[in-house]
Amino acid sequence: MTDLLKTLASEQMKADLPEVRPGDTVRVSVRVVEGTRERLQNFEGTVLRCRGGGLDANITVRRIASGIGVERTFMVHSPRVEKIEVVRHGHVRRAALYFLRDRVGKGATIRERKRGNL
Repeated sequence: MTDLLKTLASEQMKADLPEVRPGDTVRVSVRVVEGTRERLQNFEGTVLRCRGGGLDANITVRRIASGIGVERTFMVHSPRVEKIEVVRHGHVRRAALYFLRDRVGKGATIRERKRGNL
């Protein structure tokens, strides 16, 4: 029984995903269905947290849209998520960056990670 679950999970997992960590700026392409039409919508923002592992892995991404903070949680291996691109790597010392919710503008900037520190 567990072998069957493992094979089903491994079939649905994506192999071409980049390593995403909190503080990174990512662009997530999501497949949006509107009636009979289907299109790709990009959501670019800072990764606040990464949770779960394996097939249940998800990331929470935050961006400021029209002066309002918008957060979306994406199931990384979902068929709706077309691709995830890392725009820049950020250097943070926390696993969950909830303190960014209280900050706006320059106070919410995150240092860029140096090339050697992966």
